[in-house]
Amino acid sequence: MKLGRLLCAVSRVNLLVISLFAFSTCAPAQDSGHSGHHGRVGTAADAAAMPEQDWAKARLAKSPRHQEWVKIKNGNREVNSFVVYPEVKAKATAVVVIHEINGMTDWVQSLTDQLAEAGYVAIAPDLLSGMGPGGGGTSAFTERNAVGQAIRDLPPDQITADLNAVVDYVSKLPASNGKVVVGGFCWGGGQTFRYATNNPNIKAAFVFYGPTPSTAEGPDKAALERIKTPVYGFYAGNDARINAALPKTTELMKELGKTFDMVVYEGAGHGFMRAGEAPEPKAAEAKGDAEADKKAAEDFQKTLTAYKANRKARDEAWVRWKMILGKI
Repeated sequence: MKLGRLLCAVSRVNLLVISLFAFSTCAPAQDSGHSGHHGRVGTAADAAAMPEQDWAKARLAKSPRHQEWVKIKNGNREVNSFVVYPEVKAKATAVVVIHEINGMTDWVQSLTDQLAEAGYVAIAPDLLSGMGPGGGGTSAFTERNAVGQAIRDLPPDQITADLNAVVDYVSKLPASNGKVVVGGFCWGGGQTFRYATNNPNIKAAFVFYGPTPSTAEGPDKAALERIKTPVYGFYAGNDARINAALPKTTELMKELGKTFDMVVYEGAGHGFMRAGEAPEPKAAEAKGDAEADKKAAEDFQKTLTAYKANRKARDEAWVRWKMILGKI
């Protein structure tokens, strides 16, 4: 579904205003060793509503940093991965970026570049590599909802093996100091939390509004017990679906003696790292229809308020993320 089809549902609100509300949820992470999931599974509409990201593409194109695509071997698979190198003298810590349920988007690549700008070797694997039409990855899909479905169908063991291969690859790059951390967003945030239960060698896990590894009964204590690294959470205040598990997650992590340091950004919505980076929405021009213009103005104010909260959360989260990274 393209965003243009949504225009009929909201009177005289411009495309960008609509796009900021379009993506509100994403699929929970596949847990380790369980077929059931706790909470709502992402729908096709989640992936279909992905807004255009020309602003992210433009930012990426202006970057002076060295960017390249590499194919990383995982057995018979090749994981197509986007790498960006920092402009620094010393060897740097590496950050593995796990994408949203929308796959390898322009925003994911732009964020990877921003991590390199901050001084880190950054790599974002396309976990749909080889899983798309014709054996392609994210870019091989012509319908966004098909991307979301394909990601939901990824075997958990394959995801773990792909990430292991990527972590091993980036840790051995000449520009890397051997330290590797992982950060993910939405679906990728859940996969980051899950990956921390499976790889004891990563130095930190940064979970951005992703679900806790869970069974049908709630947070999976047995999985959390396997975690050997600090987990840092970045959550939106207006995200009850994800946040419902946080009290129990906090309780279990404390009981198990694990580090779980989280911040909830009040007023922000799910996906605030992307939504808060998009251009500020603009009010639509009045059309002379008093009732419709009033409705459009009210809708715009709601959208602008949400945007500002997401922008604030995004900016504060970046500061916190870089501060933590600087201590690793």
